[in-house]
Amino acid sequence: MPDNSVAAVSWSAVLVKTGVQAVVELVVADADTALAWGSGDVAVLATPRLVALCEEATCRAVADRLGPGETTVGLHVEFTHLAPTRVGSLVRAEATLDRAEGARLVFTVSATDACGLVGAGKVTRVVVDRAKFLGKAR
Repeated sequence: MPDNSVAAVSWSAVLVKTGVQAVVELVVADADTALAWGSGDVAVLATPRLVALCEEATCRAVADRLGPGETTVGLHVEFTHLAPTRVGSLVRAEATLDRAEGARLVFTVSATDACGLVGAGKVTRVVVDRAKFLGKAR
């Protein structure tokens, strides 16, 4: 009997299955802090940098599954930053594709450090034709 728990969507001869994952890591540097990013006045991992790390994981999860000329772009982020992370600490961000709705890809993301969960949420990206998308840039 086939496994119906794995859904798939195809576009431009591409097949992306739910459940694909990627992990990226970052050793927090001074350039990654809220102070450096202008998102606060403390020298701990900035929320926008943490979100960017999670988005990087979503991109890597599907990068080798896209067709020629295709890429993904961010559409929506829901994220809760739960704990501060010091400079020098290792942060690990993980993304898992939960569902594909046409060209929309919805990921669950989480980030951890040596002390546990740092942040978690959802990231939605859309598969687009790179050239057409760039042609619409203002």
